[in-house]
Amino acid sequence: MQTDSFVLRHIGPSEDQVQEMLKTIGVKSLNELIFNTIPDDIRLKSTLNLPEAMSENEFASHIQTLGNKNKQFKTYIGLGYHATTLPAVIQRNIFENPSWYTSYTPYQAEISQGRLEALLNYQTVISDLTGLPIANSSLLDEGTAAGEAMIMLLNGRSRSQKKANALKFFVSEEVLPQTVDILKTRSEPLEIELVFGNHQEISFDESFFGAIVQYPAKHGKIYDYTKFIDNAHQKEVKVVVAADILSLSILKSPAEMGADVAVGTTQRFGIPLGFGGPHAGYFATHDAYKRLIPGRIIGVTVDVDGNRALRMALQTREQHIKRERATSNICTAQVLLAVMAGMYAVYHGGDGIKYIARQIHSLTNILDKALLKLGLKQHNDTFFDTLKINVSSMAKVKELAEEKEVNFNYINENTVSISINETTTLSDIEDIIDILAHAENLYSHKITDCPVSLSIPKELQRTSSYLTHEVFHKYHSETEMMRYIKRLEYKDISLTDSMISLGSCTMKLNAATEMLPLSMSNWNAIHPFVPVNQAQGYHEMLKGLEKQLNVITGFYATSLQPNSGAQGEYAGLMVIRAFHKANNETHRNICLIPASAHGTNPASAVMAGMKVVVTKTSESGNIDIDDLREKAIKHKNNLAALMVTYPSTHGVFESAIKEITKITHENGGQVYMDGANMNAQVGLTNPATIGADVCHLNLHKTFAIPHGGGGPGVGPICVAEHLAEFLPSNPIVKTGGTNAITAISSAPFGSALVDLISYSYIKMLGSTGLTQATTIAILNANYLKALLEKHYKILYAGENGFAAHEMIVDFREFKEKGIEVTDIAKRLMDFGFHAPTVSFPVAGTLMIEPTESENKEEIDKFADALIQIKKEIDAFKDEDSVLKNAPHTLAMLTNDNWNYSYSRKDAAFALDFIAQNKYWPRVRRVNEAYGDRHLVCSCNPIEDYIED
Repeated sequence: MQTDSFVLRHIGPSEDQVQEMLKTIGVKSLNELIFNTIPDDIRLKSTLNLPEAMSENEFASHIQTLGNKNKQFKTYIGLGYHATTLPAVIQRNIFENPSWYTSYTPYQAEISQGRLEALLNYQTVISDLTGLPIANSSLLDEGTAAGEAMIMLLNGRSRSQKKANALKFFVSEEVLPQTVDILKTRSEPLEIELVFGNHQEISFDESFFGAIVQYPAKHGKIYDYTKFIDNAHQKEVKVVVAADILSLSILKSPAEMGADVAVGTTQRFGIPLGFGGPHAGYFATHDAYKRLIPGRIIGVTVDVDGNRALRMALQTREQHIKRERATSNICTAQVLLAVMAGMYAVYHGGDGIKYIARQIHSLTNILDKALLKLGLKQHNDTFFDTLKINVSSMAKVKELAEEKEVNFNYINENTVSISINETTTLSDIEDIIDILAHAENLYSHKITDCPVSLSIPKELQRTSSYLTHEVFHKYHSETEMMRYIKRLEYKDISLTDSMISLGSCTMKLNAATEMLPLSMSNWNAIHPFVPVNQAQGYHEMLKGLEKQLNVITGFYATSLQPNSGAQGEYAGLMVIRAFHKANNETHRNICLIPASAHGTNPASAVMAGMKVVVTKTSESGNIDIDDLREKAIKHKNNLAALMVTYPSTHGVFESAIKEITKITHENGGQVYMDGANMNAQVGLTNPATIGADVCHLNLHKTFAIPHGGGGPGVGPICVAEHLAEFLPSNPIVKTGGTNAITAISSAPFGSALVDLISYSYIKMLGSTGLTQATTIAILNANYLKALLEKHYKILYAGENGFAAHEMIVDFREFKEKGIEVTDIAKRLMDFGFHAPTVSFPVAGTLMIEPTESENKEEIDKFADALIQIKKEIDAFKDEDSVLKNAPHTLAMLTNDNWNYSYSRKDAAFALDFIAQNKYWPRVRRVNEAYGDRHLVCSCNPIEDYIED
């Protein structure tokens, strides 16, 4: 065994297992399998032009050397990003724990109660601190949260506002620059008119529907927006407050000022800077918007026994159901980071959060007083952590600061701002004073008095309570915190337990070597707006990843900015929109989308200002070419794009894909390829070869970034040469094309920290390993198909009878017996498996994708479980069935009363392998409808538990 070969560690089946699997499938070799699966006219004729694979040791040395090129200065830039202290108990037990980072979005509530509770804690933190009654379980970052808020208020306009065509949205000049840029991006295709100005001077009329202000303002000044909001409300204008979440522990809450929506980032709650991400954006609002609020909401419900349970609420809002009528395309959020931020609040409690905020504010007061002694003008009469200072020469300050390895925010030639953070000490304050004094040729005074003080005016101080629930009072010792995290961890299924074969989700190995750099300070402690020469390691890594992805996709250029797959879709379509605009063809606004497409596709198209025209799917599951041609010709004068997933969402390499893309091009459209199924392409074919112009990739699928329970995700776009000039920019750090669209995400390079994972994955697999991984993914899918097709109907296959990397198993025929596909999904939990993708893209089916990381033994177990379930389906008579009562909990099995016609063994240990590693769901089947009828999205305050 070649112990230094990473490919052997990443790929599940051994060589002997591969031969057995090929025999079961009925082919003689992997080459024969691929020849029969992928159309020959799109096969790559040469290997990927990538360096030879590194061993894990070689990569560890390489990434350390690269990381050392990043300079770790003391950074006081602020602008929405601050140094923090991540408690070690959270770093060790969540951030670095595969049980947390390899779990999936909690669609299957019964096996997700741990992270659902952690997310409910997070929502409670947001709701309490903002004062608003409903919060979602995270968004992608602060800027995109602001964009979502604007669109929500647009969609929530009153009848009279719609009639008056109210399309103006006021943006305060104090809003963060990256947020402003995203608002520009989001507003343009929806014909929203942004009005910029001073919030103290704006005069609203019936043409406005919304407004946004920053709290504290971008350079630190605190405004009381109560009167502004009241004036806005008198004209039926709704107000978004973008608020620093930590400051809200001592500042008057947005709700107390009358805000309709509060947005921001929870990065300050212990989340590493990571050169801009990933961080969990937050979003809170009033109950009136609960059907419009973007993202996921965790709610309280009951199981069939009436016991308390948690689940994702109001899922009818989601894109797979509403498609082009969806109010947002948000799919992936930032669950892992939201869990960490919520746990930061649990560990510190309300008093601890307030202590941290007051320490920061007190150090800022000390700095302010020292500046006064120096005779320097400080502009902010009210502030939380940021001072805006007049200096004689910004260049001189910058030179001296960088000599001392310190970064400030340089506003103009005579103004700097300094933002104090959780890691700042009194010694750091003295260093800051020394730099400023030296720059001004002044004598630096020694600090002798350092009291904890509060300089915030009384009318702006917080008086309302927060974080009163028991969970924020119980776990302040590390021992108790560790045990609480572990209790939640054990409630969930992750890749540490078993295969998670979710179709179109690619739950592959997230190797430890790939994850280790994320904990290194020379990677995770870098502010996104530091000068380029302080982040050379990052820039080399990111450029390297862009080149890798260019080679893999066959495209010319890549943008890593989109921080989710849905963001990638949106970015790709916005680039196409910009291309048509540059060609004076702004009338091109028709987007053709197959009926089988991922639900975010039509939602993204609508957000990009396009009209969706759905094309039919043939009986074989392929795009109906005649219908596509007819609609392309019909709309040829206005055709903007075709969105196509390849291989198809039905798990098939459509042989006519080149004809499909040719039809689109002949009628004036661009081809956008959804990269959800890229795991079946890498090294064997690519988007450029099939005729696409742009694609997005899911680095959290194909390129090994873990799903994190529902995020982080990264959705870069790769484009042909004619689209490269339009790649997205950033208002602070130069990036993007020569004719770039405005920002898609807040940070210049999106969630840069986790890009390390994909970079390392490609480095350690190399050209040969990447191609082998794709080949084995296709092998595993077809092996599982061969095992299951003797017992179930497999819906679609390619022309030669083979699947791509996933397949759809049809359970609709059992409906007449009273059995639903949900029953099968819940029953799989009793065997220790997470259900595959349920009822997508076809209702009443399971879409299964085993990935290359699973070996034959694990796939056999999963197949055995489904084969056993088929026996249970055949034996089904009535509701008294293992299928209808699944999942079975330990409480059921150990109850003295057992009133079922089947045995306890049949319920919980139907197959012998289960006993080796038995997983027990903590709740029985949850009541979805009850949770929506009685919507509760936060922890109750501790007073609710006090008995009279």
